[in-house]
Amino acid sequence: MKPSPAAEEKILILDFGSQYTQVIARRVRECRVYSEIIPYHTKASKIRAMAPSGIIFSGGPASVYAPKAPRVDAGIYDLGVPILGICYGLQLIAHDLGGRVEPSNHREYGPGKLKADAACPLFHGLPRSLEVWNSHGDRLTRLPRGFSPMGQTENSPHAVIGHARRRIFGLQFHPEVVHTPRGREILSNFVHRVCGCPSTWTTGSFIERSCREIRAQVGEGRVILGLSGGVDSSVTAALLHRAIGDRLTCIFVDHGLLRAGEVEAVRKLFRGEFKIRLITINARRRFLSRLKGVTDPERKRKIIGREFIRVFETAARNLRKHDPEGHRFLAQGTLYPDVIESVSISGNPAALIKSHHNVGGLPERMSFELVEPLRQLFKDEVRLVGSELGLSKEVVYRQPFPGPGLAVRILGAVTPERLRIVREADAIVIEEMKAAGWYYKVWQSFAVLLPVRSVGVMGDERTYDYTVALRTVQSHDGMTADWVRLPYPLLAKISSRIINEVKGVNRLCYDVSTKPPSTIEWE
Repeated sequence: MKPSPAAEEKILILDFGSQYTQVIARRVRECRVYSEIIPYHTKASKIRAMAPSGIIFSGGPASVYAPKAPRVDAGIYDLGVPILGICYGLQLIAHDLGGRVEPSNHREYGPGKLKADAACPLFHGLPRSLEVWNSHGDRLTRLPRGFSPMGQTENSPHAVIGHARRRIFGLQFHPEVVHTPRGREILSNFVHRVCGCPSTWTTGSFIERSCREIRAQVGEGRVILGLSGGVDSSVTAALLHRAIGDRLTCIFVDHGLLRAGEVEAVRKLFRGEFKIRLITINARRRFLSRLKGVTDPERKRKIIGREFIRVFETAARNLRKHDPEGHRFLAQGTLYPDVIESVSISGNPAALIKSHHNVGGLPERMSFELVEPLRQLFKDEVRLVGSELGLSKEVVYRQPFPGPGLAVRILGAVTPERLRIVREADAIVIEEMKAAGWYYKVWQSFAVLLPVRSVGVMGDERTYDYTVALRTVQSHDGMTADWVRLPYPLLAKISSRIINEVKGVNRLCYDVSTKPPSTIEWE
């Protein structure tokens, strides 16, 4: 559920296909101001109805002078709302308002030095010289009427522009990325000083508002939640329980793709400690049968999503025998990155990365009304909500686990033998990461089973066994990630244990790729 437009101050971000659009949204929320990403072609009338306090134009891969370059509704400039353009956003503002943008003889990619105008409100409290991160091949060569230069780099005399009276500003660099060290303060100045937003986007305010919205949507009805035991579904369960109490029924589907000890842990926490009504369904054979021989990762996700819904529909029919009208709501732990990565906006130059289990496999015939109270949150925000609701550190700060489970950590076909291998390897990774004090320091650490066999020697015998890849990444919100430089002794111990204790494995590789260009999960 989305917050009501009048609930609080908000910043709208028009998405032109930048890989950093989601990061902009996250940075704004770090200022304790709600942000929302919308398509670049959203009509000015709709934006006016959403009553934003400010608008940010994201970057994008296009050139503004290209024939099919993405454009905005010209009425946006007449709304009287502060606007900040970033990279392509700056160029679009200049182009639309009478300036000129041309290809640059010296492209700017990577780090640069910005000479900032102290009079510009974006640089309040900041030094005159700033390190910034560039990623553009065009530059502004003529300012629109009424605009002034407010910052320069070596190759861009108009790296920052502004129209003080209209409160429209543009940055040629990317303030949202970590490579612009003071970028968060620049965005904070826009949000707080230019737009005048108070810091009202807090964990407590979100919980209070969400509970009201859940009660308003559900009324006297009952909600079914698909519980996996992961952070997202656990926080969703706790939030729903806070809102509607015993009118929540959790269904835990054991699809055979779970981590070691998962079933027992979920039962102990939610049935034993929270006293939430929990129904467990053993559907291992059903899922493995549907996945037999399937190697394409998108097909895996769709099959698993479809079967989940079918299991829920069966469970719902059984519940409705006793309560025909009550159980008509299905809750999901869908997060904002799930929504963003799963939907390729019509006309948006950004490409589909992958479908997510929560949002990618829902058939139109589904007879539930969806309740998605975390749909507008990033992962770190979800953890804060979980802590506020009283969930333990072991649950709240558990590393993310994909909805399709171990099926997408097995490259190639899913079989009982391959599931055993990756499950046992995964258990060793978790155990050793916790023992070494690294588990809660990183975003994710897990094993991936590769469809690769190689020759090895164990004892005096030749082996021809599988290869396991170890993936350990650090991230703030899952949008970007860097591989973690784990200590060699820890890597050696994990490798030794997996190769010696997991039958069928004789080699371990360490994944040293970043996101982007790679994704965190392999499938």
